[in-house]
Amino acid sequence: MISVDGFVFLTKSKELRTVEGKAVNLRSQSAEVLSVLAARPDEIVSKDALMQAVWPDTFVTDDSLTQCIADIRRALGDDAHVIVETVPKRGYRLNADPSDAADPNAAAGTERAKTRFSQRGFILAAIVLVAAAIGAYYGAEIWRAAPVPSSDMPRIAILPFDDMSTGADKGYLSDAVAEGIITELSRSKTYAVIARNSSFRYRDQPTDTRQIGDELGVDYLLEGSQQKIGDRLKVTAQLLNAHDGSHVWANSYNREIGDFFVVQEEIIRTLADRVGQRIQRPLPRSDAAQVSALRYFLMGRAAIEKDFSAERNELLRQLNLKAIEVDPNSQFGYIGLAWSYRHDAVFWHKQENNPDEALKRAAEYADKAILLAPDDAEAHNVRASIHTEAGEMEEAIAQYDQAIALNPSDSNFLVMSAGVLLLVGRTDEAIDRIEQAKGIDPFYPDWFHWQMGWALYEKNDCGAALTAMRKMSRIPSGAHRMLAGIYACLGNKREAKEALAVFLKDSPGDSISKQRRQWEKMYTAPGSLERWIEHMRFAGLPE
Repeated sequence: MISVDGFVFLTKSKELRTVEGKAVNLRSQSAEVLSVLAARPDEIVSKDALMQAVWPDTFVTDDSLTQCIADIRRALGDDAHVIVETVPKRGYRLNADPSDAADPNAAAGTERAKTRFSQRGFILAAIVLVAAAIGAYYGAEIWRAAPVPSSDMPRIAILPFDDMSTGADKGYLSDAVAEGIITELSRSKTYAVIARNSSFRYRDQPTDTRQIGDELGVDYLLEGSQQKIGDRLKVTAQLLNAHDGSHVWANSYNREIGDFFVVQEEIIRTLADRVGQRIQRPLPRSDAAQVSALRYFLMGRAAIEKDFSAERNELLRQLNLKAIEVDPNSQFGYIGLAWSYRHDAVFWHKQENNPDEALKRAAEYADKAILLAPDDAEAHNVRASIHTEAGEMEEAIAQYDQAIALNPSDSNFLVMSAGVLLLVGRTDEAIDRIEQAKGIDPFYPDWFHWQMGWALYEKNDCGAALTAMRKMSRIPSGAHRMLAGIYACLGNKREAKEALAVFLKDSPGDSISKQRRQWEKMYTAPGSLERWIEHMRFAGLPE
C-alpha cells in the first residue's frame, strides 16, 4: 500500500482510494502506470521502463504514457505536478509515502520531498524575478524574440481562435484561421501537430497552459483570436511554452479580408522559424473571392455536421454551388459538391434513383478540386472515399496516402484509410495507422475503438477485438453488427444473436444477400468476405 497526499493506492489490487476508503476511478492502463511508479517511490522511472512494463508486447507511442500520467494527476488533484513529478529527459517520479510497515523514515522522506519542492519553487521564483528584471531593462517586447529550445520534432497544439467579431461578421470564417494553420503547419514537417479533434476540445475554456500541455503531450501551444470588421480582418496569435506557460512569440495582423491566406502563411512561417526550421515556399493566392468561397464551404460543412440528413445534404450542395459562383477557380465548392453527391450515392440514392450516377458526379467534382488545388488534403480525402464506394481499392489507398502526406495531423484520414487497408487484407498496416492516429489525437473519438475492434477481428484476435469494442463509452447500434461478428468469431452464439438484434432494430432490412452485395466489390482480402458472411449466419442474420 502506498499513501499519496490524501489517497491510498493498493498495490496488489491496483486500486486507488481516498483515505476514507472511497474508490477513485482510474483507467486500467493508468492504474498499471501508477503501479510501476508506486513500486519505486521517490525514484525516477524512465519512460522506456514504464512503456516496457505496461505495454510489453504492444506498439504504442509516448502519447499513451502521457495520457496515463495526466489521468493519474487528475485523479490525485495534482495540478502542480508535485505528486507525479516530470523529470525532464529522464522520466517520472512518484513522491509518495510507502506505508505498508509504518516505516519510521516515511515522515522524513515526506519532509525531504517537501524540502525539494520548496527549493525548486524558490529557484523558479528567482528565475522569474531575474527574467522580469531583464525584460524591464531591455524593453517589454524582448520575450517576442526569445530563443526556443530545439528538438527533432517539437509537438504543438493549435487551440481554436476566439472569434471577436460582432453582428453579421461573427462566425464569418468560424475556425478557419486555426484549421488552416493546423493543416499547413503539419504539412511542413516542422512540427508534430495535434489533431483538431483534440486541440479544439478546449474551446471557451481558460488556457491553463501546463494542464493542456500535459493532457495533449505537447511542447507548445498556439492560441489567438480573429475579428472581422467589414472588409478588414484582425488576427492575433501567441505561441506559449507548454511546459512552463512562458510566452515565446506573439504578433497581431490587421489586413484586408482578401489577405486571409497570406496571414495564415505568415504565422506558419514565423512559428517554423522560431521553433523548427525556416519554410521557404511561394506565398499562397489570397483574395476576397477565395475567402468568400471558403466561407460558403465552411457553412455547408457545419450544416451537415449539425444534422446529417437529406435536407442538410441539399443545403450543403446549395452553399457549395454559391462557393463556385463567387470563385470558380477555388477548390472549396467542388470539394463540398463531391461530398454531397457521395452522400446521395451512399445514403439517399433514392433521390437520384441511380446511385452510380451520383457517385460519378461526385468523382467529377473531386477531380476538379484536385486539378485546381493538388495540395489540398481534403480534396484527396473525398476522392479516396469515392474510390472506396466504387470498389476501386488501390486507387482509394493511393488517394488516402496523398491526403495523409498533405495533412499528417488529421487523425480521421489515418483511421478511414485503415478501413480500406483492412478490406484488402493489409491488417498490420491498418493497426499501425490507428495507433498513429491515437498518438496525434489524445482525445480520439469512440469510433477509433470500433475500427480497432474490426482490425483485430480481421487479425483473428477476437478476444482483443472484444476488449477494443468495450472501450467505447457507448456502443452505438451500428457497431453492434461488428460486435455480433466478434462474438460469432468467439463462438458465443447467445451474445452474437443479442448484439445483432440491437443492430437490426435500426436496420431491419439487413440480410446475408444485402451484405454480400454491399461488400463484394470492396472486401477483396482472400476469404475475408466469406468468413464475415459465415459469422453473420451464426449470429442469425436472415438470408
